[in-house]
Amino acid sequence: MPTFAGVFAHPDDDAYGIAGTVALHADDPDFRFVLVHATDGDQGDIRPGFPATRDTLGAVRRAEDEAGWRAVGRSPDRHEWLGLPDGGVSGVPFGALVDAIWEVLADERPDVVCTFGPDGIFGHPDHVAVGAATDAAFARGVGDGGPGFRRLVHGVIPQTVFERWNTQRAALGLEIFDPSAMYHMRGVPDETVDIWVDTSSVADRTVAGLLEHRSQHHVIFDEPIDVDRWRRVVTREWHTIAWPSRDPGRSFLTDVFDGLT
Repeated sequence: MPTFAGVFAHPDDDAYGIAGTVALHADDPDFRFVLVHATDGDQGDIRPGFPATRDTLGAVRRAEDEAGWRAVGRSPDRHEWLGLPDGGVSGVPFGALVDAIWEVLADERPDVVCTFGPDGIFGHPDHVAVGAATDAAFARGVGDGGPGFRRLVHGVIPQTVFERWNTQRAALGLEIFDPSAMYHMRGVPDETVDIWVDTSSVADRTVAGLLEHRSQHHVIFDEPIDVDRWRRVVTREWHTIAWPSRDPGRSFLTDVFDGLT
């Protein structure tokens, strides 16, 4: 049974990074989906008028994430919330963070693990910390000689895509992303991207999942929300392969399991 594990910092990180890939495998009876969140996002923004408080936001966002996966059409077979401090994951002792992630991965022995790369996509310290700790936990799995742990991938945005999106944003009068700024999207060189997944056939399901994150609409979407534009945005997902290494000049893959036998 091929197992895919996603390890992320906050509810909604998963909604824009792997939802399309999961939806493409949703009807495969042999596919197992494991999801780990370091935090419940309880320190996130609460937009004016939204029915949540600082005390309730974490529970609201957990429920939104679960509803999002139901909208995608494939809920996780296992979903772990590590309960770490939102906005403070980088302050958790690194060994303790690795141990918490390893506990889940050691039990599941996933074939493919997806997390953040060193840039965290948005430079968020929580993202960067979770990605680094997941890399270290994955290395334990590779080193212990047991099954699974066949590929480690990092979610990324190719530089040419990043630049095209910024051009489009400028034309629409929207704020453009500054890759040197915290919490702004950044790209990676196209030649470092190993997996280009065509998710256009499930774009409606990905957007439906994103729309369930109602408390964070003002963070996820540009307002007013343009659903048609977002369907176009989510027609691809991209990853670099962090392990094992690939030969320079190799052709890109089209799925996270592509090439694994």
